[in-house]
Amino acid sequence: MTLFKNKYRVESARLKDWDYHNPGFYFVTLCTKNREHYFGQIADGEMHLSVVGEIVAQCWCEIPAHHADVELDEFVVMPNHVHGIVVIREHVVAETLHVTSLRDPKMSEIFPKAGSLSVIIRSFKSAVTRVAGLKGFNEFAWQARFYDAIIRDEKTFHKIRQYIFDNPVKWELDKDNPSNLLI
Repeated sequence: MTLFKNKYRVESARLKDWDYHNPGFYFVTLCTKNREHYFGQIADGEMHLSVVGEIVAQCWCEIPAHHADVELDEFVVMPNHVHGIVVIREHVVAETLHVTSLRDPKMSEIFPKAGSLSVIIRSFKSAVTRVAGLKGFNEFAWQARFYDAIIRDEKTFHKIRQYIFDNPVKWELDKDNPSNLLI
């Protein structure tokens, strides 16, 4: 892309040539800005959610209510990140175009498609930030991007599901655990 002569353009972390609007299973990780511990703490291998952590869990569970073709599988809220499996099912409703894309067809190429993984995650992060702000947690912020992996087979699915489930127990080994920073 020649936007700003590549001076300010950050390449997408998404897989090239993959339409994230496609039905599939996606493993996602979302982190807080500067890996701040907003979501609670782990004691004895168990996650204890803070108020913001409870907001995250609630908003995560509400994703299918806002995105008809989405189901959720295993997820965990950790002190400074969230892991989850998002399942995008076959889309049954015709997609609507953004108003901007009606004026400029090139814009429709760069906007994420309705029902795509990026739109789902963006709306989740926005909802958490909005609700947290309404409850007085105005300092809360997300890291700008998120990690994803397309789950392509059942073996990988079960491996990722177990990884998510075991995450609180393995917090002692996590690089983002503050007690490991002193080592």
